[in-house]
Amino acid sequence: MAEAPAVKGDRKPAEKRTGPVTFYRQVVAELRKVVWPTREQLSTYFIVVMVFVLVMITLVSVLDLALGKLAFQIFTGGDNV
Repeated sequence: MAEAPAVKGDRKPAEKRTGPVTFYRQVVAELRKVVWPTREQLSTYFIVVMVFVLVMITLVSVLDLALGKLAFQIFTGGDNV
């Protein structure tokens, strides 16, 4: 039965590690390729995110309040409000 190459140890030698200066240059080069949003787009994205977060806060708060009252009703017998 033939063994897999990884088991035999027929792996490629490890590539040389990148130095900090080369890494920094590569990071800067990649950041130059990024398409940054305009101020108007950024404002729009900010408003959309804030509205979504406020809706989610409201939803979670309402569910927390409702489930808390339900648990209180269940464990106290429902007469003590």
